[in-house]
Amino acid sequence: MTLKELQAAIEGILFVRGDEGVTLEELCDLLELSTDVVYAALEELRLSYTDEARGLRIEEVAHAFRLSTKPELAPYFKKLALSTLQSGLSQAALETLAIIAYRQPITRIEVDEVRGVKSEKAIQTLTSRLLIKEVGRAQGTGRPILYGTTPQFLDHFGLKSLKELPPLPEDIDESSIGEEADLFFQQMEQGSLFHEE
Repeated sequence: MTLKELQAAIEGILFVRGDEGVTLEELCDLLELSTDVVYAALEELRLSYTDEARGLRIEEVAHAFRLSTKPELAPYFKKLALSTLQSGLSQAALETLAIIAYRQPITRIEVDEVRGVKSEKAIQTLTSRLLIKEVGRAQGTGRPILYGTTPQFLDHFGLKSLKELPPLPEDIDESSIGEEADLFFQQMEQGSLFHEE
């Protein structure tokens, strides 16, 4: 594998892993290469992101590397997030949002377990629309990101606090999470909590 191919593989892995990032050890295991080789390629790739006029950077957070947007470009990304906030959410995003709203703080893997499918795209959508955010890190292996709702979530649904979330029936089980999400949003609509825009 050439250096360029290795860097392309690293870049792809960082993209696929998303906000959780990937540790150097995980990269080495995935690529079946030594720490020295992978770290050198990663550092050169990270340097190329800082040297070039690019909207992304590679950052290290809690011993994990991830792709993120450059802070100096944040005003553009905020405009995008605010404009897309008005558009509808997919069923997957609605389910994910309901789970996070009621069970926060919660990791992506815990959301995946409740839904029975991967939720990374839905979490990315909800994060980009400022409805959820990182609220910390869980204890344990890899210290996964914990997600919770934002003030924009409360504002969007006309809530003053999370205590105003409509109660869910006690007999709802995890295998019917789609129904749980539908019930959540039906109750929100009946309570006139959606902003009409």
